[in-house]
Amino acid sequence: MAEYLRLGVNIDHVATIRNARGGIHPDPVRAAKLAATAGADGITAHLREDRRHISDEDIERLSREIELPLNFEMAPTDEMIEIALRHLPHAACLVPEKREERTTEGGLDVAVQHNVVAPVVRCLADAGIRVSLFVEPDKVQLAVARELGAQVVELHTGSYCDATGDDQIRQLDRIVEAAQYTRELGLECHAGHGLTFETVGPVAAIPEVRELNIGHFLVGEAIFGGLDSAIKRMRGLMDQARAEANGQQTA
Repeated sequence: MAEYLRLGVNIDHVATIRNARGGIHPDPVRAAKLAATAGADGITAHLREDRRHISDEDIERLSREIELPLNFEMAPTDEMIEIALRHLPHAACLVPEKREERTTEGGLDVAVQHNVVAPVVRCLADAGIRVSLFVEPDKVQLAVARELGAQVVELHTGSYCDATGDDQIRQLDRIVEAAQYTRELGLECHAGHGLTFETVGPVAAIPEVRELNIGHFLVGEAIFGGLDSAIKRMRGLMDQARAEANGQQTA
């Protein structure tokens, strides 16, 4: 039977809207608190090198003011290591980062960057931070992640969400196979990137997946119906898919 599926809400793009005009509104920390009451199990925030959305002050306030676990998305750089060690979030998810990209374009290539990532994983883990690696649903990447000592992998779902027809089925199959392999490796499996109301169900139904991290879509939907409504609907769709995967009746 699949275990309870956690929902991590990424608040980055609340900060994007704030930064488009400057000032303090809308407040991503307020969004995090609202997410907690709406059914989120954790909060994710990505502090980028160029500070395009989440700011240093946001991270400081999230560390102080929210009760949910904070998942700190970060590039494996000295600057971000220092910030993580200062605030000691519940978890740190290492992601690739390029200044010219609009958003994270794919998983971190831990096989190629093994020597860069290895000391970062050790440093964060020694500080008591749970380390996750954002990777493609690929067995080589997962095996290297296990070798590096990560406790968690987050499977990149962007290719699945962007695909259509038979290609989307193939991309989902890759995620299913990768998730099954994480169980063999003893890794906790998370997934995220690009998930919507329409695409979340098949991923939520994968029994090995323990957490989904969703942000941009929820913030976009909040414009039309409110953030609490978007999160509650996403939470409901996740729970429904999980229950059906477990052979349970849903209301």
